[in-house]
This record gives sequence, C-alpha cells and structure tokens, in this order.
Amino acid sequence: MTDVLTIERIGHRGDGIAVTATGEAFVPYALPGETVETAAAPEHPERRSLVRVVTASPERATPICPHFGICGGCATQHWQLAPYLAWKRQLVVEALRLEGIDAPVEDCIDAHGEGRRRVTLHARNGSVGFMEARAHRLVAIERCPVLSPALAGALPAAHAIAALLRDGKPLDLQITTTDTGLDVDVRGSGALNANQSAALARIAAAHRLARLTRHGEMIAQNAVPLLRIGKATVTPPPGAFLQATVKGEDTLSTLVMDNAGKAKHVADLFCGIGTFALRLAERARVLAADSEGGAIEALKKAAASTQGLKPVDTQARDLFRRPMLPLDLKGIDAVVFDPPRQGAIEQAKILATSAVPVIVAVSCNPATFARDLRTLIAGGYRLTRVTPVDQFRYSPHVEVVGRLEKR
Repeated sequence: MTDVLTIERIGHRGDGIAVTATGEAFVPYALPGETVETAAAPEHPERRSLVRVVTASPERATPICPHFGICGGCATQHWQLAPYLAWKRQLVVEALRLEGIDAPVEDCIDAHGEGRRRVTLHARNGSVGFMEARAHRLVAIERCPVLSPALAGALPAAHAIAALLRDGKPLDLQITTTDTGLDVDVRGSGALNANQSAALARIAAAHRLARLTRHGEMIAQNAVPLLRIGKATVTPPPGAFLQATVKGEDTLSTLVMDNAGKAKHVADLFCGIGTFALRLAERARVLAADSEGGAIEALKKAAASTQGLKPVDTQARDLFRRPMLPLDLKGIDAVVFDPPRQGAIEQAKILATSAVPVIVAVSCNPATFARDLRTLIAGGYRLTRVTPVDQFRYSPHVEVVGRLEKR
C-alpha cells in the first residue's frame, strides 16, 4: 500500500521529512516541497521508501553514480549543490540551538576538492564494494565518483586481494592515498599462511602499492608511504586517521591557524599524526597529545626531522581517561581541541576551568561539538566564530570549527 506525502524539510540523516496524522515520516531521496508517492515498511511505518516523485523540486539534480539509491555511501546526490550546502550549515545552526547556543554561523565551505583520499571497501566472497543503505548486503562496484583520482587503483587492488582471500572471513580494506602510492590495511582476514602472505606481496608489487599490511602488521612495502603536512613529511602508521580530502585538510588547517591567531604556545589535543600541530609549529611551540601511540611516534619523528619548526612536545596520552589539567596547560596561549565523533566532555569540563585565552574547537559531529561548547561557555568562554566545512559531499556529515575566548 502506498500514499502520497509532501516533503517539508530534510532531516539530519539526509532523508526528506513529511508530517502525517501519525507523526513524522522519513523518505530517503526526497526533497523539500516535493510531492512523493511512498511505501511504508510494516514493522517501521515511519520509515518510507520512495516509489516515485509526483511533483519534483526545481532543486532536484541528476545523480552522478548509477549505484545511488542502492549503495549506502551517499544520501544526497539528487540535490543541487547550493541548497545542499545551506542544509549543511543549518545542521550546525540546529545543533547549537538545541544546546541553547545562539551564535553567528558562517556559510558552509565546500572542501570536496578532487574527492575522498581514503576509503574503506568491503569484500564478501570475492565481491568488492559498499554496504547497501540500511542493510547488510554488499553492493558490488567498479568505480566510485566521489573518490579522488589518486584512488583510481584502489578498486583493482581490492578486487585482487578479495579474490585471493575469497574463502575467508568478510574483509574490510582501508585504503589511503599517500605521496608515494596507496597504503592498504586489510582487516578481518584472520591469520594468513605463508602462501597467502607471499601472494599478497605479489599483488602489492603488481598494483604498485606503497605498503600492504594486515591489521597493521607488514606484508609488503614497495615504498615508504609519505604525506606532506606543511613543511614536514610524515610516515603515517597503517590505518592512520586523515581528513577525508586534501582540500578539507587545507581548509580546516587554515581555519585553525587563523583562529589560533598569534599564540606563541599552543596545545593540540587529539592531534593524530600532526595535521594541525606540524603547521602550528612553523610559528609556535606546540604541546601535542593523542592516545594513538603510532600516530604520536610518526608526529615526533616528522617534527624532529623538519628544519625551521618550533619545539614540539609530544605525549601519548588517553585524553578520555587522563584529560589535560589546568596545571598541564600553564603558559598555553591557545588550545586546539579536535576529538573523535563522540566528543570529549570530560576534557571540555576541565578546559572550562582553565585560564587558556583561546580555544579552537574542531569536530565532525555538530551535536557533540555543541554539547562540549555549552560546557565551555558555562565555564566562562564566549563563542565568537563558527565555520562549517563540507568535505563529505553527498553525505549527512559536516565538519565545524569554532573559536572561543575567555571572558
């Protein structure tokens, strides 16, 4: 049974939302103002599937991928760029509003650039692709238009690896572009025998992979994987976190540098491999802390081998269990605060009691960003700037950078 609904707005997951007699209904791939025919799932009547568009919005666009609507990787390829970016900004505005924060929010910066430079591909029984939207079925793909051209070799390499290990467990392949080639980490394969390891090394050579690892353990390295961060060159550990796009990293780094201002001593918390810390060190002393020991070691080596940087003090520290205390931050002019998606409320509570003049908050989750900011504002900070950044095109995810000043 189907019914016709009018879409009022787009929700935080990218679904169109219609108001019915029984409450809100969520319709993927529908746009505001559209009249659409939908079908409801008996077990979840609020979740609808789109049968057809009766009256289309003038903002509707032609999707760029034949898998759109089946593959779960993209939610909004059917929407023109300008209203899509306005929606991304509104996600940040709404997250702040829900926490009682009224602050000016700048226009969303488009930082897609050439596309994603890292991807996690799934392999099941020799097939490679992404998981279906709201399901556990694999959608096999041969290409993905949101990936950077530098990832062109990712799918052929993944297919070769999946074909070799097709009789094993489900695989996840984390593939990252580096300046010297693709860096591939295979996860979920189980233990490899000598023949499998040798065959994987041959695949790595044939596909010119810089490095191939299994759960971080070396299988083959044909070139040291290198990344340029500011003046420094970093060798990331396998599976290291990177910003999704090169333009996204550059945009976020520029915002962090601008918001840190003329600070002479900066603490970079949740620093990773040094995306911000190594750039900040070109003009300020840096205290860099993260729980990932491999990332901290990579940052430490890069800082030590780069001329012209100010001192960088690195600490492998679990900031969830051992947050930086006000005493640890004595003499710090600015804190850069970039936690994972879950935020870091305990660290925010302690920062709120500190005397640090400026805090630059960075997040990929507007909800936890707003929650942590509310804590900082309650502790005497004033939010002076908020900038959304979109490096996850066609998805409901958005980065956000905020500057807070101690009153």
